[in-house]
Amino acid sequence: MNFKVATWAECVHCGRRYDLDEMRYNCECGGILDIRRDLDAIDGAALKRTWEERWGLKRGALASGVWRYKELILDLPDDRIITRQEGNTRMYEAGLAGKYAGLKNFLLKHEGENPTGSFKDRGMTCGTTAAMMYHASSVACASTGNTSASMASYAAIAGLKSVIFIPEGKIAYGKLAQALAFGGKTLQIEGNFDDAMALVQDVCRELNIYLLNSINPFRIEGQKAIGFEVLQQLDWQVPDWFVIPGGNLGNNSALSKGMQELYQLGIIDKIPRIAVIQAAGADPLYKMWKNHTPFAPVKDPETIATAIKIGNPVSWEKSLRGLEWCHGVVEEVTEQEIMDAKAMVDAAGIGAEPASCCSVAGAKKLVDAGVIDPEASVVGILTGNVLKDPDAVIGYHKDELQHMGIRGTYANRPILIKPTVAAVRRALGC
Repeated sequence: MNFKVATWAECVHCGRRYDLDEMRYNCECGGILDIRRDLDAIDGAALKRTWEERWGLKRGALASGVWRYKELILDLPDDRIITRQEGNTRMYEAGLAGKYAGLKNFLLKHEGENPTGSFKDRGMTCGTTAAMMYHASSVACASTGNTSASMASYAAIAGLKSVIFIPEGKIAYGKLAQALAFGGKTLQIEGNFDDAMALVQDVCRELNIYLLNSINPFRIEGQKAIGFEVLQQLDWQVPDWFVIPGGNLGNNSALSKGMQELYQLGIIDKIPRIAVIQAAGADPLYKMWKNHTPFAPVKDPETIATAIKIGNPVSWEKSLRGLEWCHGVVEEVTEQEIMDAKAMVDAAGIGAEPASCCSVAGAKKLVDAGVIDPEASVVGILTGNVLKDPDAVIGYHKDELQHMGIRGTYANRPILIKPTVAAVRRALGC
């Protein structure tokens, strides 16, 4: 394939290179692949000017908050790009959630404002574009919800068939509804996400279907745009910290990879630290990090934060590599901490699904531990929309999650009243 700058796939584990004309997800050694390009052939200052000139475009592929940065994503002609104008998400002052976390300069980047309601759209626009580049007719993924919703949408736009493998009874209905609505062939399997992930890889290999989980290196390329966009919104002033949830670990792998590229190109001159936050019931990276032990999957992961309920993340090597580069940290949070932080994010008028709120719960924990300075500039990534998992919201505020060990600490209970003004007065304390 002809790119303006030399581009190839490279094994994270052994460093072997592959030409992009060869469609593959893994190295022969079993390691996962990165997309690499000759950064020495890119003028960082000129690239930054180009990106600034594209800011505010109203139409076309380059108005996308991913493809604005296509030189470091996938540098294809605009007419070959599959896009829903994803990205361009807002960044909010954390407000009540910032006070809760103990941070004076806390911004929340809301990726739940993407077209299908999660950050997955950034990776999926790139992955689906790659599928068309390889002349695929069908795409597939294993999913706890957000990936399936995104893939089904982008496949529909591209005219591709989509096949989705989900764990039976383990998916939030707000996400499953999207996958079904967008026409995805949805197969519920006995087992958890990791079982679905193993199966989808076998199926894609045997049936010649293009795989669009984050093991696909093009997905990671698209997700780098989250960090690029944050920095452009901050006029290229680099925050001290990024705090981000960790499930399959593709998102924080993408963030660190993007920061490395910008630093090498001279677009930024400061390395931000990254904190990856995992749920205590699905925390293989945290256990590895804390105990200084080899990576070991968590069997039968369990957490209310369904988007990160993953015990065997495929991107752990990329994640670890990025954390070592930026002197990052890994933390875990309990179910109670996740849902209490979510109550704060929601009460601030911002709102996000449970997995997103690991960012706030983790930031609070790291501030309390003295790892993050209360005066530090911090950007937390909210990965999904508040309506992705309405059952968790209602259960918390009605204090009906005690069977999961979760109390409605900040519950905003609905009140049943008689249909009279007097009853309203009593309920409002008038």
